[in-house]
Amino acid sequence: MGYLEDIGTYFLMLKRTFSGFTKAGVLKELIFKEIDDLIIGSLGIVGFIGFFVGGVITLQTALNLTNPLIPKTLIGFATRQSIILEFAPTFISIIMAGKVGSFITSSIGSMRVTEQIDALEVMGINSLNYLVFPKIIAMLTYPFLIAIAMFLGIFGGLLAGVYGGFVSMDEFVQGIQQEFIPFHLAYAFIKTFVFAFILATVPSWHGYYMKGGALEVGKASTKSFVWTSVLIILANYIITQLLLSA
Repeated sequence: MGYLEDIGTYFLMLKRTFSGFTKAGVLKELIFKEIDDLIIGSLGIVGFIGFFVGGVITLQTALNLTNPLIPKTLIGFATRQSIILEFAPTFISIIMAGKVGSFITSSIGSMRVTEQIDALEVMGINSLNYLVFPKIIAMLTYPFLIAIAMFLGIFGGLLAGVYGGFVSMDEFVQGIQQEFIPFHLAYAFIKTFVFAFILATVPSWHGYYMKGGALEVGKASTKSFVWTSVLIILANYIITQLLLSA
C-alpha cells in the first residue's frame, strides 16, 4: 500500500509542478542557475569518466582478440557500440543519480527541514513549480553531457588502442565507421531524455516529501540514489525492448 501511495504522490507532484507557474523572469533565473549547478558542474566528472572508460573498453576488447583471423577493426567497432548504446547514456546516468540526484534531494530536503518550502506556500507561490520545474527544464540539456561522454569515450579508446600498440589509427577509425546505424544514436538520445526526466523528478520527490530533521536529509539522499538508479535500469530495459527488439 505504501508503494501505491508513493506512486500516487509522485504523479500528483508532477501535476502541481506543471501548473500555477511562477513569474517568467524568476523562472528564467532559476533555470540558468540549475543548468549551472546540474549540467555545467558535472562536465568535469563526466568527461574524466568517459575518457578513461572508453580507453578501458578498447583495451579489454583488444586483449581478448586472440584469434588472428578476426580483423582489428572490430576493436573500434566494439568500442563505438559499447559507448553509444550503453555506456554513455546508461552508465553515466547512474553516476549522475549519485551526483545530481543526491544534490537535488539534499537541497530540497534542507528547505523542507528549515521550513523554507512552507514559507513559499504562505507567500502564495507554487513551491513545486518554483523548485522542480526549473530542474526539469535544465535537465533537457542533459543530452549535451551524454554527447560529450560519447565523444571523449571514443577518443579515449582511440588513444588507448593506438598508443598501446593494439591497433593502427586507420583500423580503429575504419572500425568506428563500420556498419554504422544512425538510429542507434537516436535510440541513445531517446533514452537520455527519459533518464533526464527521472534524474530531475525522482530526487525532487524524495526531497520534497521527506519527513523529520537534518538526519533524515542524508537518508532521503541515499534512498533517492537507490530508487533513481533502479528506475533508470528499468527504463533502460523497457526502452531497449521497445526500440531495438523489433
